[in-house]
Amino acid sequence: MAGERRVVVVGGGFGGLELVSGLRRTPVEITLVDRNNFHLFQPLAYQVATGALSAVEIAVPLRRVFRRQRNVRVVMAEVAGFDLDQRLVRLADLPNGEPGETLPYDVLAVAGGSAYSYFGHDEWAQYAPELKTLEGALHLRSQILSAFEAAEVEPDEARRRAWLTFVVVGAGPTGVEMAGQIAEIAHAVRRDFRSVDTDTARVLLVEAADRVLTAFPPRLSAKAARSLEKLGATPMVDATVVDIGPGRVEVRRNGERETIETRTIVWAAGVTASPLAGELARAIGAEVDRAGRLVVEPDLTLPGHPEVFGLGDMVVVQDGKGGVQQLPGVAPVAMQQGRHVAKEIAQGERKPFRYRDKGNLATIGRSHAVADIKGFQLSGFLAWITWLVVHLFYLIGFQNRLLVLVRWTFSYVTRGRGARVIHD
Repeated sequence: MAGERRVVVVGGGFGGLELVSGLRRTPVEITLVDRNNFHLFQPLAYQVATGALSAVEIAVPLRRVFRRQRNVRVVMAEVAGFDLDQRLVRLADLPNGEPGETLPYDVLAVAGGSAYSYFGHDEWAQYAPELKTLEGALHLRSQILSAFEAAEVEPDEARRRAWLTFVVVGAGPTGVEMAGQIAEIAHAVRRDFRSVDTDTARVLLVEAADRVLTAFPPRLSAKAARSLEKLGATPMVDATVVDIGPGRVEVRRNGERETIETRTIVWAAGVTASPLAGELARAIGAEVDRAGRLVVEPDLTLPGHPEVFGLGDMVVVQDGKGGVQQLPGVAPVAMQQGRHVAKEIAQGERKPFRYRDKGNLATIGRSHAVADIKGFQLSGFLAWITWLVVHLFYLIGFQNRLLVLVRWTFSYVTRGRGARVIHD
């Protein structure tokens, strides 16, 4: 492979995987760098958090993904920074214990993703974990299941109510899906406990906007809210979180503050870009936006550096007319950008990126979902089946698809949860 162009791809998420896969027939030498050795199918992380799936069913080792693609080398490491003039990526925390090394490149693509934003209150994170990582999902699963266990042995009625109160902050797809699943868990485990009625659990979905699923048409938002209420979850719209502390959430609603006593808080509101966006911005002397995102050219390259690409949730794409493209922070955007960059590298041409919106999907619970696809609005069972098919299709690996299908089928028939192990 001597003499071939060296392509370094940072990030093994949706964008990074599509980019690397798109170069499988291109005579380049690819190094894929990620802090984890696996690709996480983030849209199903909430099902790990609620015991519907196990971790191995939505996480696949990167080396297994690319074991037949001979032009790919996978490196597990943190990216500490970039030297764009020397065309070097600085690595840290290598698995062999070395403090770091540098990785040269001819072409660099960075797809660092994003994390949830606590809107300047990072101290809330210790009380309200998020779902962007596998570790976060596993931690939340243990916390949710432990709440039921605690309620079983809690003699004080007020404290028992707090254990059985679950607050989800943010009513986007992740928040809606999480709230619906927690409500379903409460019903599914009611026969497993003797001293507590889990059907009395309260699931509160707190949203600052005036409706849930604001990216969907109002009609589908209303249907989603009704489905949540049927499952036992309560949407709290026009409610702003003003403080979070141990065992409580404070919200402002209709000008009044309300304190909710709870032992389980899930954060699913707002996102901030990966710190790698800031590293690249500093390297070119640019600024990031309020969400920490880096502004890239219409062809996804960095200003002044046509050999460096940025993609996914960590970037904002210029439209070539003085404005920016309004792109949702969803996996299809990163996937299409990954394929676009792969074509640009393979063909040596720079073309503006244009996103093809294929619609939005969100599931609320068993047989309940909403879908907005090319102007067609679906809800209920048909939307739920559509959601299942789409997610199975995009899940990486035949084995994982088969395992998830079997797990979903078993859960649908038995209404059970197969991955209810507390391991923290």
